[in-house]
Amino acid sequence: MQQYSSLPDQNSLIDATPKLLTTIEIEQLRAELRLESSLNQLQSRLDDCFPSACNTVPQTEAAQAEFFQTVVNEINIAVDSSNLALTECAVGIAMCQPQETVATVCYISRSPSPNSQPLFLEVLTAEKKLLLRLQEVIKLEDLQQLENQQLPSAWRLADDSGSVMGWLIIATAPLSSDRESLIESSDQLRSQLMARSARYCTKALLQLRHILSLQQQYQQLSNSNQELERTNQLKNQFLANTSHEIRTPLSSIIGFTYLLLAPGYEPTKERQQEYLNIIQSSGKHLQALINDILDLSKIEANHLEVTRETLDVQFVCDSVFALVKEKAADKDLKLRLKINPDITTLVADELRLKQMLWNLLWNALKFTREGSVGLEVVLEGVFVHFIVWDTGTGISQEDKTQLFQPYFQIDKADGVEGTGLGLALTQKLAQIHGGDVKVESEVDRGSRFTLILPLNQEAGVGGAEGAGGAEEAGEATFSSSPLPTPSSSREILLVENDLPNADLIQIYLSQLGYQVTWVEDAAQMWEALRQLDPAVILMDVCLADGNGLHLVQQIREHKQYQTIPVIVQTAMAMKGDRETCLEDGANDYISKPIDLPLLASLVAKYSQAPTLVDGEWELGSGE
Repeated sequence: MQQYSSLPDQNSLIDATPKLLTTIEIEQLRAELRLESSLNQLQSRLDDCFPSACNTVPQTEAAQAEFFQTVVNEINIAVDSSNLALTECAVGIAMCQPQETVATVCYISRSPSPNSQPLFLEVLTAEKKLLLRLQEVIKLEDLQQLENQQLPSAWRLADDSGSVMGWLIIATAPLSSDRESLIESSDQLRSQLMARSARYCTKALLQLRHILSLQQQYQQLSNSNQELERTNQLKNQFLANTSHEIRTPLSSIIGFTYLLLAPGYEPTKERQQEYLNIIQSSGKHLQALINDILDLSKIEANHLEVTRETLDVQFVCDSVFALVKEKAADKDLKLRLKINPDITTLVADELRLKQMLWNLLWNALKFTREGSVGLEVVLEGVFVHFIVWDTGTGISQEDKTQLFQPYFQIDKADGVEGTGLGLALTQKLAQIHGGDVKVESEVDRGSRFTLILPLNQEAGVGGAEGAGGAEEAGEATFSSSPLPTPSSSREILLVENDLPNADLIQIYLSQLGYQVTWVEDAAQMWEALRQLDPAVILMDVCLADGNGLHLVQQIREHKQYQTIPVIVQTAMAMKGDRETCLEDGANDYISKPIDLPLLASLVAKYSQAPTLVDGEWELGSGE
């Protein structure tokens, strides 16, 4: 049986005799301990930067500045407190952008006084000395040389992809010392401190940027949510206001129509005329609201196009005054017009200019109980000022701040009606023309609205809506002029899906002497074309068994029907709808609700005998 001795072997005896450390070794050990303590302190301070950064968003640059300044200050303190330099020193960070060949010193741990010599800020290279001071520009090749020295003086701060974000730099001015071994050890420890600090700094910087990125995303989402909430509120306001504005005239239309149709109620001829005028006026109001909404939608979508042409200013102003003189007469108000004789012409869109002036004059008449309303046209430099003034109720300062907001309306206690879109639309139309609208007003002292437009603009800029632009915009004039009479009776083929519209058009055109054949769908149209030779086809776009524009294309594919003029009637009234109809082979376009006098004019125009020229039909001299 083998026995083991519990006594140690002589050769395995442990020398328990303590080994005394030299003074240099003790100082070096202390320096290493202080190094670790300094690195821990640096890490702690960098961690403290994160909560602060979260509170600085969206001030990203401020957060990064605080971070970098903390880095250089803490490293400088670590070097000083660890006696790692035995010298004066300074720590800095030079920032660089991708693809650049230089870096700029943006942060340093200390700044010398103006009178001191910045020798301790010198960075030694093989052939040159570089000052480490704020805004100093250092070539990347010099920084790379400092990085590759036996004892580096620069350390790059690179992200995970290797892209350099900046450089950590230390500059020292060695003091004379006879303890070369300690100096050499301190240099190595200092280099170790800087290298590890650079790693800490890089990691913390990437975390900081990630935090800032998340904070920015949060801020953007928060802003988007606020914008969505605001948009939702505007949508609700839009629906509420639109519902009110639609229901008010619609109530009159339905109510007075009910009276006219009520059994046993037989109003006098004068009463019937009064009711019909109210119904027509309410219909115009509804159409004006729809037109304003469409125009605003086009403007917001950058789809509203204007036709710039040279206009006679006197003619435009007289035309607008003719539209509002009845309103002024009803309220016993005087209309004043004064035009600077130096202003004869203006380059603008005639339809839109009339629309802007009408809106301003109509508003002035609405809010003026007594006195007068006027329009003065003056020249101010290269701009024409259309000044609409009144002696009305005026506008408070609070209301003026919201005056050009869509649907905003001043107190309607006096029964003043309106959509709340006129001024908003007028200002946007003016801005499209390169101008603006300004307002001056005092309560009970009247108001002055100034439409400012450039005197000259390049004609045709912004595209042209073409002939019939008013129809494309949904404008219906409902002219009260005598009904036009065609030169001879013609056969009209009406392709209409809606019975009331068909009855209206058929009755109206029949009164003008036309023979109107009405069909409801595509199948009936083809059957009618085999039996008739219509002078004009009125084509509805929405049919029960097909698209009216497709039918127009098919008509153009048949040689025997190619010369028949086709007028498209549709509720489409947005940008490009007219062009779409014409491209599909239609000769003209009219939007619903149908302006009957305009329809009569178009039918009279296209019911003339056409001739075929170079494969395309042209109207005869009767056009």
